[in-house]
Amino acid sequence: MQYRRLGRSGLQVSELSVGSWVTYHNQVDVAAAREMLAAARDAGVNFFDNAEAYARGKSEVVMGEAFKALKWPRLSYIVSTKFFWGLDRDVQPVNHKDTLNRKYLMQAIDGSLQRMGLDFIDLVYCHRPDPHTPIEETVWAMSDMISRGKAQYWGTSEWSADEIRTAWDIAERHHLHKPVMEQPQYNLFHRKRVEQEYARLYEDIGLGLTTWSPLASGLLTGKYRNGVPAGSRGAIEGMGYLVKGLTDAAKNAAVTKLEAVASELGCSLGQMAIAWAARNPRVSTVITGASKISQLQDNLGAVDVLPKLTPEVMARIDQITSPLAS
Repeated sequence: MQYRRLGRSGLQVSELSVGSWVTYHNQVDVAAAREMLAAARDAGVNFFDNAEAYARGKSEVVMGEAFKALKWPRLSYIVSTKFFWGLDRDVQPVNHKDTLNRKYLMQAIDGSLQRMGLDFIDLVYCHRPDPHTPIEETVWAMSDMISRGKAQYWGTSEWSADEIRTAWDIAERHHLHKPVMEQPQYNLFHRKRVEQEYARLYEDIGLGLTTWSPLASGLLTGKYRNGVPAGSRGAIEGMGYLVKGLTDAAKNAAVTKLEAVASELGCSLGQMAIAWAARNPRVSTVITGASKISQLQDNLGAVDVLPKLTPEVMARIDQITSPLAS
């Protein structure tokens, strides 16, 4: 496992990391989380991603209980959470649902700290942009989290390049803590935001990336070529919106071609897809997910595939996937 700086910050994150979306609480309990976190750390992973909205806070509880059981020195790992959607979505949603206003954010960080049993969270993200709250208000609140010692760095997730630059400029103008990182989706079929839209931000403001969905929700494992298998992400209640994309005929045909390339490299298709995302020098870390330890170990095997992705191999992969990428 190699380590990369998070953008222009001094913080170093493992090139592969582990996230809890969909899996924690829904598929992974505290005992399983403890086992997988320990295996990930043994493989060199030092960053573990979460969000307030994952399982409505219960994902944070599971991860926090696992950390408590593992008794790791706090300096030895990095943990994140994200804010926007809120928890109490069915009761009095005003001011704490789909917002980045100051009232919500300052209470949201306290809730996450309590659920995770931590004194501070290393990375906090604005999980989506909020067009109804002035960005200046959001920037002040996120900066205050850091000034008060509740977080170490802040950033965004799925914000446009213009929104990120605006937030950065506001922080620069008022001498506030600036956004350091963005968490966008990035995989072989979803590339343009990372490779084109954010291009100027890497040099201009030193933006770091903690990317998610390197397997395109499982599409890039090949499991959806014959429909949606039982027990897969596409079959989970509430994940039905993914099915159309997962069963896309053209993309699954490309997956078959990609599988041949992976076979030549002596790795799984999923490992090659994860390694491809990590191959981008602008990516600080690729967040992987797993519902069982065998999946985790297969994902982390992608570090051994990285040296095999020569310019020639990358060109072959690009020829197969770029016509279908958004």
